[in-house]
Amino acid sequence: MKIRAFTVLFKQSSRYFPDKRPMPNRIPGLLAPRWNAALSRWAESRRGSAAVEFALIAVPFFFLLFGLLEIALIFIMGTVLEHAVNEAAREIRTGNFQNAALPSGVTAEEHFKQKICDRLMDLMSCDARLKIDVQAEASFGGSSTALTFKPEGDPDEGEIDDSGFGFEAGGADEVIVVRAYYEWSLITPVMSKPLESLPNGRHLLSAVAVFRNEPF
Repeated sequence: MKIRAFTVLFKQSSRYFPDKRPMPNRIPGLLAPRWNAALSRWAESRRGSAAVEFALIAVPFFFLLFGLLEIALIFIMGTVLEHAVNEAAREIRTGNFQNAALPSGVTAEEHFKQKICDRLMDLMSCDARLKIDVQAEASFGGSSTALTFKPEGDPDEGEIDDSGFGFEAGGADEVIVVRAYYEWSLITPVMSKPLESLPNGRHLLSAVAVFRNEPF
């Protein structure tokens, strides 16, 4: 009887003094397994990993790629310039250039420069970017191929100093030094900054031929 009376009393008291604690939210508990499964699938998914990995290596990859292309172009253009200079210088060495008549209104220097341009296979522009210097020397030991640049503070600082350039094809048995320089514009001057040897994103190509004229 006492137990039964206590049960009735407890039910009546709960009616007047309800539990103030909030009811637990059962929705997260019901969705938690689904959320955990979805999160696990997302963490284990490999979709898009290639794009993320490529984005991480894109900058050094393209830097290396364009650098290799620039080096290849410089090597090719330098080889073309050397071939053109050697072929044009052969005419001086054999005396054909000195003995041939110059075209009307053209100087010997301009004529020789055009001979170099004709052998560049249209890969370079035959304009002010191509500079030549032909000098006769007393001996091979006295020949100099050093190149100087405009000093600091000059309006053309860093440019080639061609004030001493000239043209002297020489005579028989004389030592001749032929120098040609071409200011090659880099395709990617920002990424190829280490290859820049002239201001404004340019690389200096050079070719030199030193020989003794034949006894023509």
